[in-house]
Amino acid sequence: MATSDSESSVPAYLVLEDGSVHRGESMGARVDGHGEVVFNTSMTGYQEVLTDPSYAGQLVTLTYPLVGNYGINPQDFESARIRVAGFIVREHCDQPSHGRSDRTLDEYLKSQGIPGICGVDTRAVTRRLRDRGVMMGLLTTGSPEAAAARLAEMPRYEDQDLVRTVTAADRYRWSLEGPQPAGTQSAEGGEPRRRILVTDVGLKYNILRLLQARGCEVIAVPAETSAEDMLAMNPSGILLSPGPGDPQLLGYVVGNVRQILGRVPVMGICLGHQLVARALGADTFKLKFGHRGGNHPVQDLATGRVYITAQNHGFAVDPDTLPPGLEVSHINLNDGTVEGTRHRDMPLFTIQYHSEASPGPRDNEYIFDEFLGMVKEFNH
Repeated sequence: MATSDSESSVPAYLVLEDGSVHRGESMGARVDGHGEVVFNTSMTGYQEVLTDPSYAGQLVTLTYPLVGNYGINPQDFESARIRVAGFIVREHCDQPSHGRSDRTLDEYLKSQGIPGICGVDTRAVTRRLRDRGVMMGLLTTGSPEAAAARLAEMPRYEDQDLVRTVTAADRYRWSLEGPQPAGTQSAEGGEPRRRILVTDVGLKYNILRLLQARGCEVIAVPAETSAEDMLAMNPSGILLSPGPGDPQLLGYVVGNVRQILGRVPVMGICLGHQLVARALGADTFKLKFGHRGGNHPVQDLATGRVYITAQNHGFAVDPDTLPPGLEVSHINLNDGTVEGTRHRDMPLFTIQYHSEASPGPRDNEYIFDEFLGMVKEFNH
C-alpha cells in the first residue's frame, strides 16, 4: 500500500453485515461510507467506475491489486461527480505516471468527500461475497464494534430509490464540449440527422458520446420525464439508460416506458433493459453477487457468436415471465441469465450488458449501429 509523505497512515475498517471486519488504511476522505459491498473484475478503468452512476449506493471492491497508477485525468469521467459510496482496494499508488494525469486517486476522493480503504485483502472480501452474496457494509476510521451496531440500523440498498439521487435535474443536449443547455445549437456545425432522447436513470457519458459521434442530436432527459413530454420532442428514437438500484422501485419510470413502446424505436441498456421487461409485464430478481467487470461472455442466440462484455448490474430479468412477443436474444454463458431481448412486432430491443464499455472491451459498440438502423427503418 502507499501513503502520502505528508500524512501518517490512519487505520480504517470495512465492516460487513455478516460480522466480519477487514482492516486496512484510510484513503480519500476520512468520513464513514455506507452501502452495498460489491466487487468489480476490471483491470483498468477505475476513474470510469468511480463516476458511473450505476454504482450509487455501493462500496466497490476492485479485484485487480494495484489502483491509482495512472492517476485521474480530465477526459475519462462518466458523469459529473464520483457516484460510489466508497472505494476498496488492495494497493493504492500515490505517485501516478501518465501524461494526462492531473491528480492522484486519493486527491480525487478527498475533493468530493468520498472515503476509501487500501491495504485490504480484496481476494478475501471477493471470496466472501461470492460465497455469501453481496451484503451491506460500512467503511470507517472509528470503532469497528460501533460500526457493526450502526450498520444493522442503516437502510438496505434494495430499499432505496437511487435513481432520484443521480438523474439530471433538467434536460440537456450533448455536444463535443459535453453537456449543454437543451436549446443550444450544434457546436460541430450542420444539422443533426436524428434526434435521440436518452432517459437519464443513471446514464454514462460514453453513451452520449457514441450517439453524437454517429451524427445524432442527443438530448438527455430526467428520469421522471413523462411519455407525453418525450414524444412531444419528436424523437427519432429513445434510449433507456443504465442506472442503479432495484427496478421494482421505479414504477414512475416503468409507466412512462410502457406508453412509449411501439410508438418510437426503443433500445434499453442494463437498467433500461429491466425497465422494458417490467413495462411489458415480466419480473426481475436480485442476483447473488451480480455481474461487474469487463470480462463477461455473452452469446447472441441468433448467430451463436460469443462477445466479451462490460457489465454492472445486480438484478436480472426472469425469462419465465416474459410476455408473448418479447424473446430472449442473448444469454450470459457463466450463469445462463438473460442478457438481451428483442420484440417480434415492435421496434424494440434491449441488452443487459454495457455496449458503451468505459471501462471494458469496445467489441459491442456495434449495438448502437443496430439501434440507429432500426431508427432509420422506422422513420423511413
